[in-house]
Amino acid sequence: MPILGAFMVPHPPIMLPEVGRGEEKKISDVTEAYEKVADTIAALKPETVIISSPHSIMYADYFHISPGNSASGDMGRFNAEEVSFDAEYDEELVDEICRIAEKGGPEAFDDPDNGSGKGQGGLALHEFPAGTLGERDPSLDHGTLIPLYYICQKYTDFKLVRIGLSGLPLALHYQMGQIIQAAVNRTGRRVVFVASGDLSHKMKEDGPYGFAPEGPEYDEKIMEVCGSGDFKRLFEFEDSFCEKAAECGHRSFVMMAGALDGLSVKAKKLVHEATFGVGYGICTFEVGCPDESRHFLDEWRKEKLSELKGKQRDEDIYVKLARFSLESYVSGGKTLHLKDLKGTEFENLPDEMLSEAAGAFVSIHKNGALRGCIGTISPTCGCVAEEILQNAISAGTNDPRFPMITTDELPWLEMSVDVLAEPEPISSTDMLDVKRYGVIVTSGHKRGLLLPNLDGVDSVNQQINIACQKAGIPAGEEISLERFEVVRHL
Repeated sequence: MPILGAFMVPHPPIMLPEVGRGEEKKISDVTEAYEKVADTIAALKPETVIISSPHSIMYADYFHISPGNSASGDMGRFNAEEVSFDAEYDEELVDEICRIAEKGGPEAFDDPDNGSGKGQGGLALHEFPAGTLGERDPSLDHGTLIPLYYICQKYTDFKLVRIGLSGLPLALHYQMGQIIQAAVNRTGRRVVFVASGDLSHKMKEDGPYGFAPEGPEYDEKIMEVCGSGDFKRLFEFEDSFCEKAAECGHRSFVMMAGALDGLSVKAKKLVHEATFGVGYGICTFEVGCPDESRHFLDEWRKEKLSELKGKQRDEDIYVKLARFSLESYVSGGKTLHLKDLKGTEFENLPDEMLSEAAGAFVSIHKNGALRGCIGTISPTCGCVAEEILQNAISAGTNDPRFPMITTDELPWLEMSVDVLAEPEPISSTDMLDVKRYGVIVTSGHKRGLLLPNLDGVDSVNQQINIACQKAGIPAGEEISLERFEVVRHL
């Protein structure tokens, strides 16, 4: 049985009378829309309500599903202890979600001969990173409590599944939704999905978080996308844009979209406003029959792969060499040196790659997220070409922040090569420019580097702080600075 319906809702504590104490009247349209959502849920009579919440337990690389048979929580942190709920969890549905995740996703689970996953366009893992491990705080968070506050006024005969978000790419949040849908179908549950999440927190200068131009832009775009049910466009939102908009619920909405994958949807926008400087939006999604035109992750993968193939054809020789080195190692276990390039397209490299020595960094991205970056500040090989051959393998297999790249991932990787000029000491941060210069910070034996012109790094202080974090240099510790320029190859 498919999911009965889905709902995009905010979770501002101030909208509860017990918290707002009169201020909630300023957003009465949001309250009215929330009550319509509760009425709709009551009419659907679900056995289980699934809530995805940005304020549940969150890990960078794992989707946490709340374990156990029950949980409770209250709004005490917002001075309203009297608002409290006890929820019974749907353990059978949680177990089924975890079983499918353990097999790598619904496609792998449905194939008895495929216990390790199908690769899934370079997105799936042998074991999808979701489960009930790592519970730090069992109490219900306010991103869950506020939807329950309105739902339980109209309907209480349901169990709960609570799922946190992660720092993983949007595509994996969509796939988490697909896993949820598969588990719902296998258990035959009557389920509604509630995607809890505020919109931008940067809507007004006098708001609690200030203003950024990306704030209104995000809200307008997300309400257009969700209000029309055009879920494929959810993948268009770049991480850096979402971060500048200080949005809260985007990954929650993407997970909901995945739970509705392949189903016809009648979307309706109920309300959007930002009275208090934070965007609150409510949309409802009436679910219909299967619709083969709405497999949005599959569509996005095909388009993305075609786009990546085009980019790879246009890569310059530095990046092509880095890719060739990494692919040779990952696919065949071979570490390439200059002598191994004879008889290949790299037999006659440009003279500057063979006659000049320099430090070089190889950066790897996948689905818009960093997947590996390792390099050398000063040359360790006889020429730039050897430096690239060596560092491409290290970036893909030895970056301690990430697991080794697999053969399934190779077509999905975007790579760049930065060739470093000689670093020079500087006496002041005034001599830095985040677009032009990279920075090296040193304190004793600790040394950290950050390349120039990186997405999301907009100030010198931010650049230095990140470099210090990479080096393990505590805040306030005395540091010396060096700067360097790079030639970036794409």
